[in-house]
Amino acid sequence: IADLVGDNVGDCAGQCADLFESIAAEIISAMILGGALADEAKLPDAAAAGFVLFPLGVHCMDLVTSSIGILLVRTKKGLPDADSAAGAPEDPLKIMIRVYMVTCIMSIVGFAGLCRYFLYFEDQPRAWLHFSGCGAVGMVCAFLFVIITQYYTDYEYPQVKRIAEASLTGPATNIIAGISVGMESTALPVICISVAVIISYYLGVGTEILGTGKTMAGLFGTAVATMGMLCTAVFVLSMSSFGPIADNAGGIVEMSQQDEQVRAITDRLDAVGNVTKANTKGFSVGSASLACFLLFSAFLDEVTVYTGKTFEVVDLAQPEVFIGGLIGAMMVFLFSSWAMESVGRAAQEVVKEVRRQFSECPGIMDFAEKPDYHTCVAIVSRAALREMVKPGLLSVLSPLAVGFVFRLLGSYWNKPFLGAQVIASFLMFSTSTGILMALFLNNAGGAWDNAKKYVETGALGGKGSDTHKAAVVGDTVGDPSKDTAGPSVHVLIKLVATVTMVLTPVFVSSATAGDAAAATAITR
Repeated sequence: IADLVGDNVGDCAGQCADLFESIAAEIISAMILGGALADEAKLPDAAAAGFVLFPLGVHCMDLVTSSIGILLVRTKKGLPDADSAAGAPEDPLKIMIRVYMVTCIMSIVGFAGLCRYFLYFEDQPRAWLHFSGCGAVGMVCAFLFVIITQYYTDYEYPQVKRIAEASLTGPATNIIAGISVGMESTALPVICISVAVIISYYLGVGTEILGTGKTMAGLFGTAVATMGMLCTAVFVLSMSSFGPIADNAGGIVEMSQQDEQVRAITDRLDAVGNVTKANTKGFSVGSASLACFLLFSAFLDEVTVYTGKTFEVVDLAQPEVFIGGLIGAMMVFLFSSWAMESVGRAAQEVVKEVRRQFSECPGIMDFAEKPDYHTCVAIVSRAALREMVKPGLLSVLSPLAVGFVFRLLGSYWNKPFLGAQVIASFLMFSTSTGILMALFLNNAGGAWDNAKKYVETGALGGKGSDTHKAAVVGDTVGDPSKDTAGPSVHVLIKLVATVTMVLTPVFVSSATAGDAAAATAITR
């Protein structure tokens, strides 16, 4: 019962909150960049309003195209096991991926129409085509993330089977294989993100809205690519919610003692659900990385505005700046460690409570007595709130402490930009490390879970075998990886970027800020 509740709050509510944060950050940063671009290009009011309102139009379109896509998800009629005329059972994942492709195509067409409506102006009549290309790049990146994640987490593919085969020789080799697959799974997504950022940036620069070589148009192109990536978010979230629904159905089937045939169906649906949940987490990492690139650029602009001096270069050759980057990378590992540790402590409390109930109420095993579900759910709920205080404080206070300390040192050493440079390095390193860590934890956890599901289909000895026991150990390690630490890192990298944006004045030397204020007064 506690597991059923956990699937709802973690894989439904938590995942939705994660993507909501990405979408909100992307909308705000894109509206700010669009307004700044229109202002710098001195566009007429009607055109400027289009650049600001464009992100809202994109996500309204997402509601329409994704809803149409959801309605198109269909399976063929009939029960294959009961009716030979019904043919072989369809793979639910292939159905969803097929409809997702249709949704992406509808979104590309709709996105181009919105670019023509909102981003067209007479001085640069072809600029909207460049921005349409940026959106298409984002959508292709999102689709590739889904396919890559499926390859590394679905037991129809060799990577998960490799983990299952490693279970033949015990839990240790299962863990080694899972870590290997998780590490390998970071390569292709990072390449996709890198290519998407480069292409979208130079497509934006190619609009020549501000002339050649201007970075503001390139940054807005990257923002448009982020919008493109997130313009199918509703459909992706629907695929994600399929996972906990199928998982909970399997739990109900098990508790109600249904036939093995029924359990086999729900096990397959649960395995597909693990892939769709991993897809959404990969999608979240990709969108978070693009959004954080925008927030990083916005931070540099914020320092420039606050100080009145151009701030575009972060010099990693300075030892203080390099140290800031190392601390940012270290924070991601420390945060992940505390998140994993919190799951372990909460799980120990649940195990002790379950053992107590079994010893005091032996009738639970033969259904003569009803378990105390409330106590287990309460233990987990309290632990979730209590154990997240320390990681939460780390994510908020780390950038504040690092930036403030080096700002003071910069004032003493007559380096007014030192605090801003160090916190920019902190932000860069924490974002890049966080992306890799989140991809590793999400994909390794999903692969471990589906390796167990693959053995439970009867492969390599099936349920109850030594192979199955080793796979269960791997799944136990994978659950906190994919359900706690991995998704929490998504939030961490966006939260660090937001904190640095909000607290920019804390990181800039008062002397520099004073010079900016004096310059402003003289101008007035």
